[in-house]
Amino acid sequence: MQFSLNHMVAPRLGYNAFFDLALSLGVNAVEIRNDIPTALMGSKNAKMIGKLAKEKGITIINVNALQRWNQWNKAKADEAKKLAEYTALTGAKNLILVPTNDTKFQPSHEARLDGIREALSALKNILKDHGLIGCVEPLGFVECSLRLKSEALAAIDAVGGSKRFMVTHDTFHHFVAGEKEYFGARTGLIHVSGVTDPKHSSATMRDPQRVLVDAHDMIDNRGQVKKLMESGYKGYVSFEPFSAVVHKSKQIARDLARNMDFLEA
Repeated sequence: MQFSLNHMVAPRLGYNAFFDLALSLGVNAVEIRNDIPTALMGSKNAKMIGKLAKEKGITIINVNALQRWNQWNKAKADEAKKLAEYTALTGAKNLILVPTNDTKFQPSHEARLDGIREALSALKNILKDHGLIGCVEPLGFVECSLRLKSEALAAIDAVGGSKRFMVTHDTFHHFVAGEKEYFGARTGLIHVSGVTDPKHSSATMRDPQRVLVDAHDMIDNRGQVKKLMESGYKGYVSFEPFSAVVHKSKQIARDLARNMDFLEA
């Protein structure tokens, strides 16, 4: 199993400390983000981060993420171009694409699908210009504008984007959405996080409940990863917990090591 660390495992760490955390666990692949307190943006910083990673033997697999990409307009296109350039300058090959998740954005079914296809069609050219793959990450929340990987793949195929886009399989969102299908051969990345609080069901689970993965996990991370690998997945398994409990841990390296052992068991 190839592990990666998303910077969300320790969002208060700077890049140097974050890379060292990964290396201390025998992990040489990471995801960096543009939405955490320690994020450094801009072309100069992208080159610096990429240089630091290379010196340490770290592979930056992606930048996470272009948000609300399916609300396409000129401002979003400009944002996408800047983030694609930034991603390429870090040395990363993938850009995570997160759809709008907002109760105030509730277009009709047809308008929603048209917006997804319009955005993917435009993003296809932007990604191509920078040699990137777009990893579309549906969010399972009921209010999200793109909940299912099957729907994302249908839209990708409709715009002829199968060589430029893949999907991200987030174990949390797969469970919350109630999706049953697995698309291992068309998956670019697996995000794993667990939910252990029995007070919550798929209807009430939200990001603050997303912890690391252990024997109390309610969403079957081990089973999901196994099914993905059986269906053709060959990439990284990346930890992406959002819980403040994880972020405050004084022993995050130990916590991650235990979770890696649990997933591999």
